[in-house]
Amino acid sequence: MTRGYIQINTGEGKGKTTAALGTCIRTLIAGKKVFFGQFIKGQSTAELKLPEYFENFHIEQFGDGCFIFKKPSETDSKKAHYGLLRCKSALMSGEYGLVVMDEVNVAIKHGLLTSEDVLAVLNEKAEQTEVILTGRYAPKDLINAADLVTEMKKIKHYFDNGVSAREGIEY
Repeated sequence: MTRGYIQINTGEGKGKTTAALGTCIRTLIAGKKVFFGQFIKGQSTAELKLPEYFENFHIEQFGDGCFIFKKPSETDSKKAHYGLLRCKSALMSGEYGLVVMDEVNVAIKHGLLTSEDVLAVLNEKAEQTEVILTGRYAPKDLINAADLVTEMKKIKHYFDNGVSAREGIEY
């Protein structure tokens, strides 16, 4: 790969993080390293086990996952800003073939980061590094800066019938 592009997975439908993880697997199989930064999330998810299977997969979480139903705290803001610095470091290093900023759009929506903060980081990425930003509510300026934008649209979802998140499928 000579040029890394900016991708966004957004929308109300399921599959934004899952699609990013699929790209991670392809990148890893191609022999490249992946940095996966999870904003908002702090709970146990299946992807936290990926380093056991792929030594070139590095994952960090920058949240507690608990403010979704209440106002974000100062701690949530600090974790998001720390996460942005970690992603910036990974993007600038040239060490990673792919950097994923999972749920960064949600962090922006809730005021933990600004799209200007994220754009500034994207503008400093190594030329060959691909980056994927996930989460609902992708801001227009990030969409305009991206090379590829995919919107997941919910047609029908079993959550609407009371089905909770399932291990190995949603987390």
